[in-house]
Amino acid sequence: MAGWIVSLSNYGDSNTHFFTQWMADGYRSIGCYNLKCDGFVPVQNAPITPGDTLDPKNGKLKMTIKIFKKKDDGDWWLYFGYDNQNLRVVGFWPKSIFINMADHANNIQWGGYTMSDPGSASPAMGNVHWPGIYSATVRDVRFVDDTGRGYIIDPWPKGLVASLSTRNAMEPLY
Repeated sequence: MAGWIVSLSNYGDSNTHFFTQWMADGYRSIGCYNLKCDGFVPVQNAPITPGDTLDPKNGKLKMTIKIFKKKDDGDWWLYFGYDNQNLRVVGFWPKSIFINMADHANNIQWGGYTMSDPGSASPAMGNVHWPGIYSATVRDVRFVDDTGRGYIIDPWPKGLVASLSTRNAMEPLY
C-alpha cells in the first residue's frame, strides 16, 4: 500500500506525508509501516522516501503511484511521480515477505478513510470540495497485467456501490 496520510501520532505534525505499508497475512499481525522495519526496500536517488512531507504549496497538486509485480523477479515495485509520464522507482517489497501475494494479488482496492481518537469527531475526507476542479480525488486507477500492460478499471462495475458515511461532505463521481 502507498499513498498520503495525515497522522499526528506517526509524524508529530498535521502535515500530509507520503507513506508505505505492507501486511503479509491479511492485516492480522505481520507487516510494517514506512521504513520502521525490514520489508520495503528503498532505492538510491528515489524521488520520494516514505515519511516525506507532501507540500501542496510547491505547486505539485497531483501525484501518481504505480505498484506492480515485476515478472522477472516477482517483487512488488513502487513508482512515484507528479504526472503519469515521469514515474520513477521508489523501492520494492520483496516477494519473500508475502504469504498470500508471492505469486499474484486476488483483488485491487482504492479509496480512503479518516479516523480519530475514540470520542472525537472524525476529520473530513480530502479537502471537502464536491467533485470538480478543486476536489481531492482518486482517479486513473489501472490494473497492470503480468506483461506490464495497464488496463483502465471501471470504478463502478456491476454490483459495486459507494460506501459513504455522509453525503454532506463528499460524493462519488460516476
